Amino acid sequence: MIKKLKPQTPSTRFMTVADYSILSNVKKFKKLTKRLKKNAGRNSQGKITVRHQGGGNKILYRQVDFKQDKFDIPGRIETIEYDPYRTAFIARVLYADGERRYILAPHNIKVGDKVLTSENAPLEIGMRTVIKRIPIGTFVYNIEIKPKGGGKLIRAAGTSAQILAHENGYTHLKLPSGEIRKVLWDVYASIGQISNPEYNLITIGKAGRSRWLNIRPTVRGTVMNPRDHPYGGGEGRQPRGTRKPKTKWGKVTGGRKTRKKKKYSNHLIIKRRK
Repeated sequence: MIKKLKPQTPSTRFMTVADYSILSNVKKFKKLTKRLKKNAGRNSQGKITVRHQGGGNKILYRQVDFKQDKFDIPGRIETIEYDPYRTAFIARVLYADGERRYILAPHNIKVGDKVLTSENAPLEIGMRTVIKRIPIGTFVYNIEIKPKGGGKLIRAAGTSAQILAHENGYTHLKLPSGEIRKVLWDVYASIGQISNPEYNLITIGKAGRSRWLNIRPTVRGTVMNPRDHPYGGGEGRQPRGTRKPKTKWGKVTGGRKTRKKKKYSNHLIIKRRK
């Protein structure tokens, strides 16, 4: 549930935040955290390769287990926690052998619930099993592309893929983008939907909150000078002046396909996204 703040200042008038009441009131597990170097969008030469990044709050990276390769060892959800590096919540799992790991938390999971990675795992929320066992119509997340390669698909807040069919060694998945693609029967997937499903409804509310999130301001091309952008120049507000939308460097951004023609997964895609 999204929380709307009381408008005690102009900046909080439209600000909304996620409901963090489901999170456990505990400190982070230090053994599973580390400090990542911030690059502010710069490469090894110090040149900006990704614009509009920099600053932001100091944050620690949580080492999330996307493989979940502790086969046939049951685990119990100890805590559900916030992760500053991702949109979804994470869960700390205590396994029967005493090891603790962070995993992506599915929606509606609670502290004390059981999780298991197994070929014969029960078909319940949070369980992880071979995708060919999962019934048609079920929603899944953290899906492998190659066997034992770790979850690559469906890891953002509120997302899930639906199983449409099983045939000829492949499972057909409908992804959130509308794309329908095939994955091998032998890959593992977790049952359910990723936590924090209302993340896309959050209103930032003020410029300062963007800065906390490591996002710097974006200047519109139309207010630049002609030497800085194809849209720049002119007295007052001017129309774009170019046929197709372009980047700062003159590359076409609309009406042009950018997918590689020889991409490895072309034969796995049944229906392209819109």
